[in-house]
Amino acid sequence: MRCRMEIRALGQDDFETSLELTKYAFQLDFNEKDKEILRARFTKEQTWGIFDEVRLSAQLAIVPFETYINGTRVAIGGVTRVSTWPELRRQGLISKLILHSLKTMKENGQSLSFLVPFSFGFYRKYGWETYTEYKQYVLETAQFPPRVETNGYVERRDGDIELLSRVYEVYAARYNGTLVRPLDWWKSPIFQRKKGHAAVYFREDGTPAGYALYEIRKQSEHLKAKQFRVQRELLVHEFVFLDEDARWGLWSYLSNHDSMVERAVVTAPVDDALPFFLPDPRIQQEVLPYFMARIVDVQQFIEQYVFSATGESLKLAIRLTDKYAPWNDGLWELTINGEGRASINSMNENDTVSDRTAIRCDIQTLSALLLGYKRPEELHRIGRIGGVEEVLAQWEAIIPRRTTYMLDFF
Repeated sequence: MRCRMEIRALGQDDFETSLELTKYAFQLDFNEKDKEILRARFTKEQTWGIFDEVRLSAQLAIVPFETYINGTRVAIGGVTRVSTWPELRRQGLISKLILHSLKTMKENGQSLSFLVPFSFGFYRKYGWETYTEYKQYVLETAQFPPRVETNGYVERRDGDIELLSRVYEVYAARYNGTLVRPLDWWKSPIFQRKKGHAAVYFREDGTPAGYALYEIRKQSEHLKAKQFRVQRELLVHEFVFLDEDARWGLWSYLSNHDSMVERAVVTAPVDDALPFFLPDPRIQQEVLPYFMARIVDVQQFIEQYVFSATGESLKLAIRLTDKYAPWNDGLWELTINGEGRASINSMNENDTVSDRTAIRCDIQTLSALLLGYKRPEELHRIGRIGGVEEVLAQWEAIIPRRTTYMLDFF
């Protein structure tokens, strides 16, 4: 006979129990300092658990963040610590928590949700979709960019969080889907996994215009039976620049490590053009899918969204499918003014809306579309959006062209 399952919010008294499940599910370990930081953050998060009588069987946390969308800050729910004990898996516990989390985020005013998937297919079922990728470069020292003279200079400023944060926020606002970072986020155990040093580029007048977070580490490479080679690599966690002088000033600084390492591994947004500038662009590079996003509340999100200003008022419609957030499912009419601000109203299926003014899609597709990850024409071509050519052209015109990027993990 199965016991009754109950979903409830976890409090401070549940911290150790929650941490135990987190450590087991993700094979993590925390020292006492990390635990105290995590305990303090535990009060800022909403952690929901399913209990079998008194035992915590599964959990899911919603971390309150903000993200940049078209230069505007939007509240999001970061879904994390989704976990259950192995003997209780495949019983629908996580599904119950996910559905509960959608209602909770809507109530919180978090119109958008982000997560790092263990399986893209699993979360697509519930309405999340890939929204960003990143490039990873591997450069041998002989492939490093040439050193160039700039008007500024580079200083190592390890631990200067306020300085780094000032540069980061300007850079992050240029992309869609980057996190707004509170200062305490830089101190969190998760962020502190980006070990090493901080090099900051300053313009001639002393204004910071870029930074690199990097570490030098040894990597063992297997050659053949019982033979290994240890390589020293420059691992660049974040390479942030506000202008071209900062880009090349930082690269010149990193290139000065060529006697200490055999290669560099660098993470960059997908619109980064480094290979184009290299004497030989045939470097190792890979594009990797990363975070997923989901519109939680389409009405609130659209009313926060800044479309491209056309100078003219426009009426459009969406026939939206959302199986797991029924408040989004149905027919919606948008009125977008000349400055790009929209109002949106739910319509009855009996209301007269010509199919020539509506697009048809599911919540996954709309999320990828409005975040800028995919364009309307491409989504139509691959069968993810239905609509006539004239309407798709209108959507192409009003959705700003911005690259998506995420530098963080949670």
